[in-house]
Amino acid sequence: MTTSSQPRPRVAITLGDPAGVGPELIAKLLSRPENTGAADIVLVSDPEELRSAGEDAGVAIEYGDAGSGLPVLYDNGAARPAGSEGGFERRAATEAGGRWALANLAVALDMAKDGRVDAILFAPLNKSSLHLAGMTENDELRWFEEVLGVESFTSELNVLPGLWTARVTSHVSIADVHSGITRDNVVEAGLLLDQVLRGSGLDSPRIGVCALNPHAGESGRFGRHEIDVIGPAVADLAGQGLDVKGPFPSDTIFLRARSGEFDGVLTMYHDQGQIAMKLMGFDGGVTIAGGLPVPICTPAHGTAFDVVGRGVANTGSVQNAFDLAVSIGGRRSVDA
Repeated sequence: MTTSSQPRPRVAITLGDPAGVGPELIAKLLSRPENTGAADIVLVSDPEELRSAGEDAGVAIEYGDAGSGLPVLYDNGAARPAGSEGGFERRAATEAGGRWALANLAVALDMAKDGRVDAILFAPLNKSSLHLAGMTENDELRWFEEVLGVESFTSELNVLPGLWTARVTSHVSIADVHSGITRDNVVEAGLLLDQVLRGSGLDSPRIGVCALNPHAGESGRFGRHEIDVIGPAVADLAGQGLDVKGPFPSDTIFLRARSGEFDGVLTMYHDQGQIAMKLMGFDGGVTIAGGLPVPICTPAHGTAFDVVGRGVANTGSVQNAFDLAVSIGGRRSVDA
């Protein structure tokens, strides 16, 4: 929460894929005065998308001019699809939906590059829609890197209240995971997790590191990554002053984390952390793009085509994502 002496963070918000639950989630989020009062919000969209989102959510999205205390609408300048009065096909991955989502995100990223916003929140995307629209990168994080000109290490981090995870590898085939587990990559991912945890307000984060193999390799019987790669990387991180331990078997490390032993867990591949985090808090999880010059947050769930327009989409994750964007964005605005 900002104070009278602390500037309000400036947060750009996009509504995600128009075929999914994102628009109605953002409408519900912005219907709460405590949210619109927590930040200077820029909605990258157009009036028709906001009207449709409000209808699905059963609320009206209010917006006004800068200084009004209401979210400000910044039109993305993109053309709506021809036919059906410019509407989007619902509950399906489409090229038109992907183009619209990318156009909104491109504007938000331009605002971040120009220093006009301190953080970005985007509602769920659909990767099939993005690829139909021409995105060649495996995921939106790699696209963010390209647009922002980032060449350093980045990683998606997943967040539940009291616990963060980062990954050494992410959206790659399981068959290719082992080649991405290098000593340098583990160190970079660990440093990034520590940095982002500190940026969230923790002075001395406690990090646990996952093994790659069952039973942490069992002294080399099931593989040597723990001996030759991960263990030495943990020692490197400890030598740089991090409070880090491991590698620990992945089937028990999250029990220790849930009990409060760790603030963050460094995983070796996507599902190693995602399965545990979604079991512990599917309706509240947040994904943040780590290693970028601006915090970019989103709910950790997908577009949920099966519940679009039914009024049952849970706002827990989008609320947590907004709160995180406001919190980290607020710290960045003060530091600036």
